[in-house]
Amino acid sequence: MIHPTSRVLVADLREHVGESVSISGWANTLRLQSKIQFVVVRDHTGMAQVAHKRGGAGDVVEAELERLTTESAVRITGRVVDNPIVKLGGLEIVPESVEILNLAETPLPIDEHTGLEQRLDWRFLDVRRRFPAQVLFAVQTTLEQGMREYAYAQGCTEMHTPKLMGTASESGAEVFKLGYFDRDAYLAQSPQFFKQMAIAAGIDKVFEVGPVFRAEPSFTSRHATEFTGVDVELAWISDVEDVMAFEERMLAHALAKVADVHGEAIREAFGVEVTVPSAPFPRITMAEAQDILRAEGWDPEGGKEDLDPEGERGIAAHIRRETGHEFVFVTDYPASIRPFYHMRPAGRPDLTCSFDLLWKGLEITTGAQREHRYDVLLKQAAEKDMNTGPMQDYLNTFRYGCPPHGGLGMGLSRVLMVLLGLDSIREASFLFRGPNRLTP
Repeated sequence: MIHPTSRVLVADLREHVGESVSISGWANTLRLQSKIQFVVVRDHTGMAQVAHKRGGAGDVVEAELERLTTESAVRITGRVVDNPIVKLGGLEIVPESVEILNLAETPLPIDEHTGLEQRLDWRFLDVRRRFPAQVLFAVQTTLEQGMREYAYAQGCTEMHTPKLMGTASESGAEVFKLGYFDRDAYLAQSPQFFKQMAIAAGIDKVFEVGPVFRAEPSFTSRHATEFTGVDVELAWISDVEDVMAFEERMLAHALAKVADVHGEAIREAFGVEVTVPSAPFPRITMAEAQDILRAEGWDPEGGKEDLDPEGERGIAAHIRRETGHEFVFVTDYPASIRPFYHMRPAGRPDLTCSFDLLWKGLEITTGAQREHRYDVLLKQAAEKDMNTGPMQDYLNTFRYGCPPHGGLGMGLSRVLMVLLGLDSIREASFLFRGPNRLTP
């Protein structure tokens, strides 16, 4: 057997015409005809045709190609030759040796007609076989890289906060409880309290990309029980406007990078044109948003304090018509529907210095200026009938000179979902976790 040379990627084969090379990948399609055996081999960079003229008895290459099944992992060594009639790059490989590394069972459990839930059961095959899924994770990588680049350029320190907590975070609702030796622990539903501690620790600007857990029994297309959060916290801010300005510039930078690196692949795989937003993004107060929506027939009873998904879509459509912008910050949320640690504007204890960012009608971020004064925090917690005993470690953060600060939390999968025009967050994560899905 010929010892394989070092692996050449399919995308680089044109540089090796006339040479003997080794490619590794999966058997994408097999056409084993009476005189010639054709196999299309796929790696993560593309597809190449392998063509072998049958030699009859004793032809080892023929025998191995005959054994192949679709999706088997294979290494093929052979000569790269020009063949203009071949659609895949005008090249083919004439094999000298075929090594089946792992023979795939047949038939495969999914095909191109399989529904989403079954595809998620066989997610490794689903991702491997579908070009759009491959593009998605390449885009996710570049998106994160772009956000990190911006954060680093602004002087952010990247932190890794604990995901195990001794007390239920924030409101105490929607947390997963688990056994922790002889007591209970909880999975963090946000790094909120820890990133505020980092601010109090004198770390000026905090950035984290990490797992977030929400025990919400939500079966919508936009909820998950575990997802990746992008969190930022900024010290010494003047007001919440500083946080919004940071986010819009970070997103504009990251999306420009995605458009530059993957614009063409996104167009091909998803039929979507990536629009790089201009900053500043439009801003509208919650009260203004509700007035506009109610004038169009939303919430006829007038009882909704928050925007429901229909309201979010409605206000985004209105802003798009008025400004041409896909993004909108909805600001000044009522204190009744925001956490106790959100700051209230002077003279308006019924409101908070907070925002949601909507992109094409989907909420991708919640942010706020935090209350950094210990006495005010205690007062706001009491208003919400909260027991502050279990939160003493958190509250201690504000007793010894904590600066004014604010921040945001963004769902990475939601950003990808809107960016690529996906119908469900299930497709925007590698292995989705929801109320009914803990496997694979």
